[in-house]
Amino acid sequence: MLEILLDNKNGNVWDISEIVTDISYKTYRIGKPSSLSFTLIKGAIYQDASFSYNNGDIIRMKYENQNVFYGYIFTIDGGKDENVKITCYDQIRYLLAKDTYVFSNTTATNIIKKIANDFSLNVGVMENTGYVIPKMVEDGQKLLDIIDKALTLTLVNSNKNYVFYDDFGLLTIKNVENMLIDFYIGDDSLMYDYKSTKSIDQDTYNKIKLYKDDKKAGKREVYLAQDSSNISKWGVLQLYEKVDEKMNQAQINQMLNQMLKIKNKESKTLRLDCIGDIRIRAGNYVPIVIEEYEINQPFIIDQCTHKINGSEHTMSIDLKVI
Repeated sequence: MLEILLDNKNGNVWDISEIVTDISYKTYRIGKPSSLSFTLIKGAIYQDASFSYNNGDIIRMKYENQNVFYGYIFTIDGGKDENVKITCYDQIRYLLAKDTYVFSNTTATNIIKKIANDFSLNVGVMENTGYVIPKMVEDGQKLLDIIDKALTLTLVNSNKNYVFYDDFGLLTIKNVENMLIDFYIGDDSLMYDYKSTKSIDQDTYNKIKLYKDDKKAGKREVYLAQDSSNISKWGVLQLYEKVDEKMNQAQINQMLNQMLKIKNKESKTLRLDCIGDIRIRAGNYVPIVIEEYEINQPFIIDQCTHKINGSEHTMSIDLKVI
């Protein structure tokens, strides 16, 4: 049912499934690598004298015949007692490094492939994101932020939402529609508790201002789109951003309208506490049914935490309407 293997790169692969407890597996849709943490019982009576574990060692986890996690030990937290806390991250952890890139007329897919190649990371399924980004100049930026920006530009300009994640050791890009789960979560299906939140405090804007600098004319051109109705309800929530100087007015107006469509609404989030199903991860698109809130629609999973301890498996999922 549970298999956790440790490869310490010296020719030995150890099955540590029987000497780990308190397993926590976390996935995030954007901004963070997936993590696996567990408590290792050191000095178990059947433990080989040559058994060792070090930062950088490979950890592979399977559960219920599903490939779950492939990553590397980053923290070993031990003391006098027999318990050692191990924390591991997948490949995306290496994308927290900073670097400088200039991209012209390329897609988010090609941007990710370029960065992955430069940092010797393994890639798997890379769906073509389609939208050609005119220009991105990223000076000393976090690699993962560069990737997230490219995917956001793709969403804004093409209305196509792509998920970037590590699939058991392979960096992957998929359209969220191809991440749809074929069962629902909610009333009478896995869920045993929930909390709903509506907010305009994060990533909600009813006034979009875009500008570009005309260096030859020595002036700044400003373009505006707003929703007066929501401004009267919420006050002015303004987003102010620079666009590429090569974009024409029609392209900028299209971008304005698309950004207002995406940003000019309350963010609606749900947190569900459920019986665990290891197939669920951040980025999945999952149907949710909660009669009390008249919810019957798909949500995208922003964050998912699985906890496994012996035969007990639960999960908490944070969802976002798209």
